[in-house]
Amino acid sequence: MANAQLYFDKDDLVRDIVVRFPKSADYFRNRRVDFCCGGNRPLQEAAEEKGIDVNELLVDLAQLAADHPDKEEGDFLNGAKSGDLIEHIVNKHHRYLREELPELKKSVMKVARVHGDSGPHLIEVERLYGQLMSELLEHTEKEEAEVFPKMIQWELDRHDDTLSKLRSSIDELEAEHDAAGNILKKLRELTGDFVPPAHACTTYRMTYARLEELEGMTFTHVHLENNILFPRYMKA
Repeated sequence: MANAQLYFDKDDLVRDIVVRFPKSADYFRNRRVDFCCGGNRPLQEAAEEKGIDVNELLVDLAQLAADHPDKEEGDFLNGAKSGDLIEHIVNKHHRYLREELPELKKSVMKVARVHGDSGPHLIEVERLYGQLMSELLEHTEKEEAEVFPKMIQWELDRHDDTLSKLRSSIDELEAEHDAAGNILKKLRELTGDFVPPAHACTTYRMTYARLEELEGMTFTHVHLENNILFPRYMKA
């Protein structure tokens, strides 16, 4: 999904905007615009009910889409210096996780609470998501507090003991990447490739779309580390 190319119109249904661009759910929630039960109506109508200029909403949504990280990243980072690559990972991918995971948790919990009786798999989705969230946040903290500083230090001093510690830490990080990937695989299986049932409400649909976005962002994040950043220290 290339968010910078998303275009929103006043005649778009609110629920369709949220399904196409899951991050907009947070914005609509903050503006008190109902995107779930009352989402089956044009953005213009929803804005008028709240006394909001629809053009203000359109401008804000366009800016959100432009600022939001894409799933796609080119190979231009292959040649980036390690410090620049680390900065990119922290400012884009770690920031994304810290902002997205707590917000998505609210939706996952709500869907499990409301629809769990008729869809017991949603209870397991909630459990797995909680595990994934905890592990990813702990993982990013470890990288920023311990591993990334060692990488920057090794670039400066090239000490063998620094490199040895780095390689041990990288082995642990790669194992954590594998664990996160396995949870995401289970989530995809449980949700039928993140395809909601025909009767699903907008929140249900948005949650699945947002889980799929999380999967894509996580895979890109792992690619940048496992395939570009880490080998610089494992093969040094």
